[in-house]
Amino acid sequence: MNDILARRARRATVGIALSAALVAGIAPATAIAAETSSPTGAVALQTEDAAAAKERAYAAMQEALKNLEAAKDAASPEKLAEIDDDIAAFQELYDMVVAEAAKRREPLPAMQANVDAAQAKYDEAHNRTSGLQAELDKVLKELGDEAPSTAIKEHIKQLRSEIMSAERREESCEDDLHRYQRRLESQEKQVQYFESEAEEAKAQIDEDIAKRNALLGDLEKAQAAYDDACKAYEEAKAAADKTTSPEITKPAETVPPSGSTQPAEATPPVASPATGKDALPSSTKQANSSSGKQADTTAGKLANTGDTAPSAIALAGIATAGLGITATATRRIKNSK
Repeated sequence: MNDILARRARRATVGIALSAALVAGIAPATAIAAETSSPTGAVALQTEDAAAAKERAYAAMQEALKNLEAAKDAASPEKLAEIDDDIAAFQELYDMVVAEAAKRREPLPAMQANVDAAQAKYDEAHNRTSGLQAELDKVLKELGDEAPSTAIKEHIKQLRSEIMSAERREESCEDDLHRYQRRLESQEKQVQYFESEAEEAKAQIDEDIAKRNALLGDLEKAQAAYDDACKAYEEAKAAADKTTSPEITKPAETVPPSGSTQPAEATPPVASPATGKDALPSSTKQANSSSGKQADTTAGKLANTGDTAPSAIALAGIATAGLGITATATRRIKNSK
């Protein structure tokens, strides 16, 4: 009889120990596996990486904002207006000098024609002078040491007179040629001057336009970079917020393996109302009561931690307490024999 009661007390105690594990919602064997395979470390690392990525994205966004502000300051409406004013001023100068160069260029063909005509007259006068001088030289050579006759003297006198007149004509034509040449050269220099001024004005206009376009281009690039940085930060922030949300940080509840059965709680034997047999001795009742209270206390402690997967150490403690109670109850039953 006492052996039967001892076996029943042992089964009740084991049931209490297993019930404490079931309070957490998992089987004891599964709790040990859950303890070793908990995703807490991986989640923490993932959260740390996401937070670091968020910080980097934020720093990049701030840098992009700084560049955008600098680009906006460089391409401010006031500075662009100044550049536009310079462009307008140089454009006005360019138009003026181009028009003046065209005006100065108009008489060049006529002036060149005057030079050509003067050159022709000079050449003609020079040739006449040269011809008369050659004819005089020939007469003098033919005369030799002989005394010239009256006719020859008159001819020589006539040639020398014509030569002097031809030389004066040649000098006059030469002066006209030089005058026309100087006028042409002066006019050409004026044209070159205004054309040079036009080229400088055009170069300044192109430089200012390039500067203006560069500032606007930098502003557009800075705006696009800032927009991309903001988008990247929003994505990094969303990822970081997702890793810190309860849906991510809360470990998944362990599901008992399929096909396994949860041990049922042992039901204390009920005494027969007629015979009073099978009624547990008072010492056994006290052991069961003490075991139940200890299991409830341990399960309550586990529940208060918020951990849905109690460690194997905690479950082992519960089992040890149950076995100690069983041994005490058994000794008391044997001692009562």
